[in-house]
Amino acid sequence: MSSANANAFRDWVRSSLAIGQRNIELDMSQATFIDSCGLGALIALHKTACAKQGALRLLNPQPAVRQILELTRMHRIFEIAAPEEPAPVESSLNK
Repeated sequence: MSSANANAFRDWVRSSLAIGQRNIELDMSQATFIDSCGLGALIALHKTACAKQGALRLLNPQPAVRQILELTRMHRIFEIAAPEEPAPVESSLNK
């Protein structure tokens, strides 16, 4: 997410919010880069959610994006969820 698409992304997410929806969850698994404009878009979405007594949650950020979030201390503002661990596979050996 960069200056080329940050504003359009922010506006798209805002327009996609259902009436009464407070929380915003963004799947960041495909984002390989984020610049200051992208961070600004996330902050704007965070403010949108907070104004509705909700929260912004970032799901599965790539390591490079997570590093930027940590370097800028944004990981203290946004909830960041790592990929869920796969459920244990039931083995026929355990039966």
